Amino acid sequence: MIDTIIFDLDGTLLNTLDDLAHSVNHAMSQMGFPNRTLPEVRSFLGNGVRNLMQQAVPEGTDEAAFEQAFTLFRAHYMEHCMDSTKPYDGIMGVLKELHGQGRKLGIVSNKMQDAVTELNEKFFSQYVSVAIGESATVRRKPSPDSVLLAMERLDARSDRTAYVGDSEVDILTARNAGLPCVSVLWGFRDREFLLEKGATCVVDAPRKLPDALDGLSV
Repeated sequence: MIDTIIFDLDGTLLNTLDDLAHSVNHAMSQMGFPNRTLPEVRSFLGNGVRNLMQQAVPEGTDEAAFEQAFTLFRAHYMEHCMDSTKPYDGIMGVLKELHGQGRKLGIVSNKMQDAVTELNEKFFSQYVSVAIGESATVRRKPSPDSVLLAMERLDARSDRTAYVGDSEVDILTARNAGLPCVSVLWGFRDREFLLEKGATCVVDAPRKLPDALDGLSV
């Protein structure tokens, strides 16, 4: 039985797209750069906010200008990261169900650690006991380091742990950690894209997660 589940955050538990896009375009406007559309910002997500901004700034932007834009983004996002962000419909119910079954739940994200901590405390801390974000001491996904650290803190066994995420980065992360992966369709990528990237278990609604987890081969 899967008794430990590690979740991605953005696009899996939380719909963060609007707040991220607003902070991106705040930085773009302050720098005199063209704004980015919501679909563009969605396509840039999955590899952390630094990578998000590297893709958002115009091609050829020099390092000093990028660092200025990134600083503007980061400051704005830390102040506004909960303006519109909320759990996807059905997520709180499924977390309550999984927690009530005695399963251990964790979060691993490429989002900044301060934001991960704040968002987990606001929305999920009654169910999620470990929440790990980007830091100087742990390599970002798709490196398995953050997942393995979460498992260590949860006292989890690899043969009883699964990973849940919405992107190609999450598929690679699970593979690198030696874990089965459930790919979700309510986030930032569609079914065809995820299947092309190697998804083997895909669910289209949070209520289907418990059955998908119970059906995994470990």
